[in-house]
Amino acid sequence: MDLDFSVIPANSELLVEGMKMTFLLTALAIVGGMILGTFLALLRIAKVPVLAQIAAAYVNFFRSLPLILVIFWLFFLVPLIMGRPVGAFSSVLVAFILFEAAYYSEIIRAGINSVSTGQLAAARAIGMTYWQSMTNVVLPQAFRAMTPILLTQAIILFQDTSLVYVVGLRDFLVSAEIVANRDQRLVEMFLFVAVVYFVLCFTASLGVKQLQRKFAND
Repeated sequence: MDLDFSVIPANSELLVEGMKMTFLLTALAIVGGMILGTFLALLRIAKVPVLAQIAAAYVNFFRSLPLILVIFWLFFLVPLIMGRPVGAFSSVLVAFILFEAAYYSEIIRAGINSVSTGQLAAARAIGMTYWQSMTNVVLPQAFRAMTPILLTQAIILFQDTSLVYVVGLRDFLVSAEIVANRDQRLVEMFLFVAVVYFVLCFTASLGVKQLQRKFAND
């Protein structure tokens, strides 16, 4: 087999733009997912049964679905309901936020439950409201404890962004596919994509393990 990896630097601009899209989508989905996930986690541990049940139903619903199906829903069905097209980036971003929020919610809820109830009681005793106690006392401790797990979920999300190929959003994988098909260099391009994803995810995983060891020794 005659391999020619010169196709990679020759198309570096297109590949870099694709990676920028992948990173942007990942970052926005993490932020949106964590915000919505935190809200859902607080609802699940609230003393209002109806709100807790609604949050639990949301989490169970999205955790029971494949992500690619959620992407299809947002991209194909929502425009039919709204009567107007929705951009590929907007639809996949909302899909990732809604989907990831269900997983972040469970991680955050576990982190909150790991904080001693005495911390919340002490905050309430000095005059803080429930929400002030959660925001200023419990959540900061919970997020520190669950940071490694949140980062692991972020790595999974980064890998999952490759699913946007189904709606034609030009991320890193789609950009590489365009080059591969245009220049007839499928082996070279997909080997390159595999190496890039492996290096980034493996490096991030090592960072997470070091962070876990650091927290364990503190």
